[in-house]
Amino acid sequence: MIETFKEKKNILVVDDEPGVRNLIVDALKQSGDFGIQEACDGAEALKALKSDLYDLVISDVQMPNMTGMELLSKIREINPNIYVIMITGFPSIGLSVSAMQTGAVDFLSKPFNIDDLLYKVQIYLREKTILSEEKLRHRAESLRLSDRIRDISKRSYIYDAIEDTAGNNDHIFQGMVDLALKIADGEKCSLLLYDEESGEFHPKIIRDSLLGSVDEQTSPMLLSLYRQVIERKEPLLFQPIHAGGSCMMCVPLMIRGKIFGILSLTKKKNMVIFSEKDLHYILSLTRRASLNLENRILYESLYDNITDTFKALVGSIQVRDHYTELHSAHVTNFALRTAEAMKCAAPDIESLKIAAMLHDIGKIAIPDAILLKPAPLTEEEYEVIKNHCQIGDNILAPILLFEAERKIIRHHHERWDGKGYPDGLSEEEIPFFSRLLAVADAFDAMTTDRPYRKAMTQEKAIEEIRKNEGRQFDPKLIKPFVDSL
Repeated sequence: MIETFKEKKNILVVDDEPGVRNLIVDALKQSGDFGIQEACDGAEALKALKSDLYDLVISDVQMPNMTGMELLSKIREINPNIYVIMITGFPSIGLSVSAMQTGAVDFLSKPFNIDDLLYKVQIYLREKTILSEEKLRHRAESLRLSDRIRDISKRSYIYDAIEDTAGNNDHIFQGMVDLALKIADGEKCSLLLYDEESGEFHPKIIRDSLLGSVDEQTSPMLLSLYRQVIERKEPLLFQPIHAGGSCMMCVPLMIRGKIFGILSLTKKKNMVIFSEKDLHYILSLTRRASLNLENRILYESLYDNITDTFKALVGSIQVRDHYTELHSAHVTNFALRTAEAMKCAAPDIESLKIAAMLHDIGKIAIPDAILLKPAPLTEEEYEVIKNHCQIGDNILAPILLFEAERKIIRHHHERWDGKGYPDGLSEEEIPFFSRLLAVADAFDAMTTDRPYRKAMTQEKAIEEIRKNEGRQFDPKLIKPFVDSL
């Protein structure tokens, strides 16, 4: 018998096979004076750990009720100073790495040499004896701090990744799937939309971590699991119950208490399981992404309602002045084609589109006698109509959503040389899209018939624009504008 320790060391042996458990217990009794407790699975072991103090746990990986990997994760939370040796009949590099990362001090494959196990038990228990209480406390605090930092880092990464997702709802869905595969080390992730009326699931994205996007039918068994998630409105976590089995989690996607979809994640890596922490991270992901979707839907709804209101105002001008209706459509078309040719960002182009459609909204306050005058305007009348830029700005001012559009509308009659209105801005002081709108606005005005003059040809209008390059118009915009016609 090997020399015992000053204080009796307590060991918990966890395995669902009585024969293996008895072998380990008998060998430990012969090798030293240990306090030995047995458990047939992770759940029973967890009860023992909560009621007694243990120095070492020897645990199988594959067990019913609670697997060894789940137990390992729980032990780390209860007391990081409990050393754990894991044993499995289905070894793999992935499982070994996962066990070590979760806190195991060593890993043995079945069938194992009992002397090797006893050697490891002696080494790790002696290591604990050598460490003073203060050092063990410091080790536990260090491990807990490390776990906390990793947890905060992961949650922060999830939030930032979702917030930084640009594009439409499909981009958010794709981002959710890609992120879920990363943070939980999944092999396959499916996102299905749920139709409450018909009770049907519609696969939106099915992604394999190695193969990329795949197209496959949802099995009846999976549909049954999805319906359980819908009924309970809670996530489900399934661990493998036999060698080669898959672990799986299904999480509901909800907005304001209503389920609109399911996120399903699977892993089949030689018993490497999803932990409860993995589930918490996926829940953080789905809740954050669902909130992002809800905010986007509310924003789009509000944005559309306000835009429709302003379009109605523009429509009231168009009823009075048919020229304004065609003019707004033409200017919008010219401006957007130029912006797209210049590879402007999609959100900026959307902002330009709104501004171009509403750029003459201020004319609603211009008297008919001036707005509809079939002859050239007098100087006094021209001063009145010049106010439409400021009036348009004032109409949009209470709506914070249109801050960028306001500026574009206010300054679309400024000139490159500073002789425009309303503020006499020059060159780069003028917002970029105001400068672009100025070119489109002038070009359409010149190429449209008015009661007091005939329209210019396109060639003549282009010639006029080029004459005013560097005076009325931004020199950098002339070529892309002309090329996009």
